[in-house]
Amino acid sequence: MSIFLKLKQLFLRQLLHLPWQGVLLLTLGYILISWILLSLSGEQVLIGDDNFIYYLMVTASTVGYGDYSPQTAAGKYVVSLFVIPAGLSLFGLLIGRVVGFFSEQWRKGVKGLKTLNFDNHILVIGWNEARTMQLLKLLKREMQYHSDKQDIALCVRAEIENPQPEEIGFVRVLHFTSDDEMQRAGVSNASCIIIDTQDDDVTMTTALYCASKNPNAHTIAYFKDDRLGDLLKQHCPNIECMPSVGVELIAKSAVDPGSSLLHHQLLDVGEGMTQYSIQYQGTDTLKVKDVFLRLKEHYQATLIGISPNGYDTLQLNPELHHSIVPNSTLYYIADERLNNIDWKLFTHV
Repeated sequence: MSIFLKLKQLFLRQLLHLPWQGVLLLTLGYILISWILLSLSGEQVLIGDDNFIYYLMVTASTVGYGDYSPQTAAGKYVVSLFVIPAGLSLFGLLIGRVVGFFSEQWRKGVKGLKTLNFDNHILVIGWNEARTMQLLKLLKREMQYHSDKQDIALCVRAEIENPQPEEIGFVRVLHFTSDDEMQRAGVSNASCIIIDTQDDDVTMTTALYCASKNPNAHTIAYFKDDRLGDLLKQHCPNIECMPSVGVELIAKSAVDPGSSLLHHQLLDVGEGMTQYSIQYQGTDTLKVKDVFLRLKEHYQATLIGISPNGYDTLQLNPELHHSIVPNSTLYYIADERLNNIDWKLFTHV
């Protein structure tokens, strides 16, 4: 191999690995040398204030409109031997660097290596394959009809790529209790944290960590063992612990056939009537009877429960004479979520 080819390969390798600062200096050097050589060649038109940068860009990108060209013999040599070859190489380098930068950012996002710029989002922690995919599907469906649109982020330890790159944020970590890693998922900025790992012990430690970093978030933890959920509630009463209800549904369906289908439809936002909740934003105290009738009459919805002060105070099938105070949570069944309720309909009975 000739010395020329070796030098060429060495130059190209150094050029490809040149940092952005080096690329900037190389570009400035190219512009300066081109101006000096064209000036010495007597190309005063090409180096004019309004023409020089435009001419370099058009020439280096090989567009070549033809509106400007060297007029002197020396200028033609400068353009053919330096401006065009060097400019073409530099232009290709810049385009490659820009494309490579955005490709690298996309790759880091898919692999979960980037820091999410999310706020007030829903953070799902844990990976259970098909169950997690179904959870993400339902959350996205909920957000389509929710008045408060929120980003959804998935944080996992499993060696996977983002299952939905264009739709959700994705962060892969080694530990769910690492400050540096969990901050990339925005754990302290999330409005809702859903913890569903493959191990109840990991769910327990993750829930305790999340409660310490974001005590104001609505945190939901799913446990296979109900006893661990009860233990967590003793230390973190604000965390909503979700027990496994598979056995209960089996027993219920055995005695009351169709119960499993009923529960599935009430929870699945993609099919039929579904259970939702909304906060009563009126100023007057109402009676359950009035709210029940008005929901049915005006919105074809059925009131099934109320929570006067947090979900721990839930009252299912409340008596008709019970009162509903402002800021209570109303649980109802409807075909779609009710985002714009006219509360005046309930106060003028």
